[in-house]
Amino acid sequence: MVKKPILKVDKPHFVVKLYEDVLEVDLKEGAKRKLERVVEAHPVLRRSLGFMFQTIVPLDVALDAIDVVNVDEKGRLKISVLNRKDLIIPLKVDESRRFAEKLNELVPLAKAKKPGMIIF
Repeated sequence: MVKKPILKVDKPHFVVKLYEDVLEVDLKEGAKRKLERVVEAHPVLRRSLGFMFQTIVPLDVALDAIDVVNVDEKGRLKISVLNRKDLIIPLKVDESRRFAEKLNELVPLAKAKKPGMIIF
């Protein structure tokens, strides 16, 4: 079964897709795209070297790992992820706001589904 994204923005150099459990930022071309494919295909590599690679290549982010989502002063979507570098996605202001609103709705639901999580 192929999952359909809740929101999607297609930019010249990358695509952002939001699913109910993950945010994907995929590059379209070049050496970084090839590196992204290798890292995403090997979960062990992603876990052990994820922070280093995500500074070069944006990796997919599970929604339950997201701490804070907002739109910065330049209108970009800014996502704070626990134990990782913040992800800043250069979108148009209206796109950023749509993603931020939907993420702020979905993140608490994803955290509630995570085993062992207690939400107060």
